[in-house]
Amino acid sequence: MKTKLKIGSLELADNLLLAPMAGITNLPMRLLAREQGASLCFTEMVSVNGLVRDGRKSFDLMRSTADDRPLGVQLFGDDPELLALGAELSAGYADLIDINMGCPVKKVVGSGAGSALLQNPEKVRAIVRRVRAATKLPFTVKIRSGWSSDSLNYLLVGRIAEDEGADALTLHPRTRAQMFEGHSDWSHLAELKKCLKIPVLGSGDLFTAGDVMAMLEQTGCDGVMIARGALGNPWIFRESLSLQCGLSPQAPSPQERFDTAFKHLQLFVSECGERIALNEMRKHLCWYARGLSGAARFRGYVNQIESRMEIEAAMREFFMQSDHES
Repeated sequence: MKTKLKIGSLELADNLLLAPMAGITNLPMRLLAREQGASLCFTEMVSVNGLVRDGRKSFDLMRSTADDRPLGVQLFGDDPELLALGAELSAGYADLIDINMGCPVKKVVGSGAGSALLQNPEKVRAIVRRVRAATKLPFTVKIRSGWSSDSLNYLLVGRIAEDEGADALTLHPRTRAQMFEGHSDWSHLAELKKCLKIPVLGSGDLFTAGDVMAMLEQTGCDGVMIARGALGNPWIFRESLSLQCGLSPQAPSPQERFDTAFKHLQLFVSECGERIALNEMRKHLCWYARGLSGAARFRGYVNQIESRMEIEAAMREFFMQSDHES
């Protein structure tokens, strides 16, 4: 039986969330994840500096539709006042506000945001307190286990977030120093869950429905936030829900793979125009092709094609090959 999840005043149909991913989780990606069972999807990270300066690109990242709800907006920055203002400015777009305190990317960390904040727990406290005062929306924080293996402070940061009014906490149990290398330490999730009363969400190394179930069972976390495992694989939500209900997961057929990739392209064209859609869809098509015979040749081909007609023909020829039948 699927598990519902409540974050503040927001009641979700299940406990499977699509994580915010820069350059990835735009409207087309979110709509496809929702079709397969994601109960909450996040925008890409949104810079509060961009919002405050009325940067159109920052507001465009939050563009949505009635079918794209409930929507989480993830903000990043290092100034408590600007983050509070960002929460106010994004309130008309979001059903939930999340503050990123886990991104390990050099550009974000160099600005003092993302996982750099883990080095200053009192600034974390100031941010959570100020943002909580600025919004009545459900409010969450996403962190890593710490800056490095010598400075694991996820329990401290988690308690601070809870004490200052966060409605839930997401932990990616790697340090900033690890980036995305090695394995995430799920035992940190289990420890955090025992420590906090608010919901704890897990992230990290969720590439299959089996991984999702293992994290839920091993850590006791209240839900999961799926990131890289959803790339070219929106079915991970459907398959995870099937396992929760005691059913056998149904892998996508070649026809479904093609139909979904084709719909992704159509949504992208409608949202961004043909030129941008074709450029951006190349990486998605490479992910959709992962694990199928002839994928390397297909990747090489689509990365050279310039017209929509050619890409559609290449997709149909590749995904509908008879040797992709199970």
